[in-house]
Parts: sequence; C-alpha cells; structure tokens
Amino acid sequence: MLTQTTSRVLEPGDLDAALAVLDREPVANAFVTARVQIAGLDPWRLGGEMWGWYEDGMLTSLCYAGANLVPICAGPRAVRAFADRARRAGRRCSSIVGPAEPTALLWRLLEPGWGPARDVRAHQPLMVTDHLSLDVTPDPYVRRVRKDEMERIMPACVAMFTEEVGISPLAGDGGLLYQARVAELVGSGRSFARFDADGRVVFKAEIGAATDRACQIQGVWVAPEYRGQGLAAPGMAAVLRYALADVAPVASLYVNDFNTAARRTYLRVGFQEVGAFMSVLF
Repeated sequence: MLTQTTSRVLEPGDLDAALAVLDREPVANAFVTARVQIAGLDPWRLGGEMWGWYEDGMLTSLCYAGANLVPICAGPRAVRAFADRARRAGRRCSSIVGPAEPTALLWRLLEPGWGPARDVRAHQPLMVTDHLSLDVTPDPYVRRVRKDEMERIMPACVAMFTEEVGISPLAGDGGLLYQARVAELVGSGRSFARFDADGRVVFKAEIGAATDRACQIQGVWVAPEYRGQGLAAPGMAAVLRYALADVAPVASLYVNDFNTAARRTYLRVGFQEVGAFMSVLF
C-alpha cells in the first residue's frame, strides 16, 4: 500500500504512468522520453533505473538514474527523495543534468558526499523553435553522413566532445560505446556534415534524442580552421530544416551560457530561449 508520499524504483508495468509524466514537458524531457519509448522501464534495456515519486498514490515525478542522473518534473520534495536514494546507491553516473532549478537543488544535496565535481555549468539556456528563420539560407552542402563515412566523421565527433566536455570519449573503454552511438546516429540518418574538397569535416551536427513531439540537436561543431567564416548559421539552418521536415515538429537544444557566439547563431536561425538546463560533470 502506497503511503501519502513515497518513492520507488519503477517497473515495466509502470510504463504508461511514466510516459504521462514525461509528456507534461515534451521538449525538456525529450532525451529521457526517447529512451523510454524504445526501451521501456526494464533497467537492463533502459541503461539504468527509473525512480518514481508518488503523491497521494499518483506518480508525479521521475528521476532517470543511468549514465546521467536526470530529475524530471520534480519539485523540492521529490528532489529530496531522489537525493536520498542516490546517496544510498552511491554515485554511478558521469553527470547530473536536467532543468536548472531541480538540478541545482539535487546537486546541493549530493555535493557533500559526491563532490567535488569536475565542472558545474549552472545555466545552460534551453532553446526551441518550430520554424526556420527566413534570414538565413540553409547551407546546400550540409547533408546526411553516409554509413561508409564513419572514418571521416568520427575524428570530428571526438574533437567536438573533447572540446565541449573536457575529456576524450575514447577514455575508459577505448571509445567503443561512443563509436557505437555515433554509428547509430549515422545509421538512422540523423548525423549531418559539410565536407571540404579533401573529405575533411568542415561543419557537423546531429539530431540526437527524437520523439514524435520534439527532437534535440546536439554536437554542433565547426572545424577550428574554418571558424569565423560564417559557416555555423547556414549549417545549423540546414540541420534544422531536416529536423523539422523529417523528425519532429519542434527542435530544441541547450547551450553553455558563456558560448555567446553559439547563442547568437541559434537565435539567427530561429531558436528562442525558453528555460535553462544545468549540468554537473564528474
């Protein structure tokens, strides 16, 4: 019998209730929603546990506990319950990420036992659009990456990840998991790039998480020798055109607040800031 408020690990039979919570914020929750729609709530397939917070017998909040710890639609009481559970389990994640307010509270509760973090990015604007700006012409040379171009796109992906996160994705397992993820995006037609005459990547981006309501653009990168030449906005416009036409009616991304050049680029192609995420990196 459920008490008035309680938390527990969700089971496959809780799928419909979990999806109803996720559907309350389809843009912010796109990453977790996409995983749950594919894998359900079985921890082995999902790559982690899904914790639920109940009030008066109703599931109202979630927390995904896998490679990332992600609070979902979580108020202060739910966050405290998830922090208690996380402390008992010990840190297994490489990051805490989610909407800024609940993620900040979660980190304050966990920092005494889990800190120090390698990096804390307290304010990462969440940007959304459902249309392509008429002010930027999509780059006609940006296209889907083919499966036979993995060797060309992979170095650019590694460079982007290392620059963005501060560590190489090849560490630990030699990059097997990261390479598998890149191959998955290429194979599903959600990896995009512009190549120069020598076959080197000039610009790249991916459409990562995708549901029928929203998708998330990620991994935006311009080769260092091509920066400052006006390639980012047309490249993003090209990827955004693909996203809105082929994937979902709304596209989103989140960006570091200190990356003013990227934020200007995204505003130019039609994105608007609607909220903020926070990331704690270990």
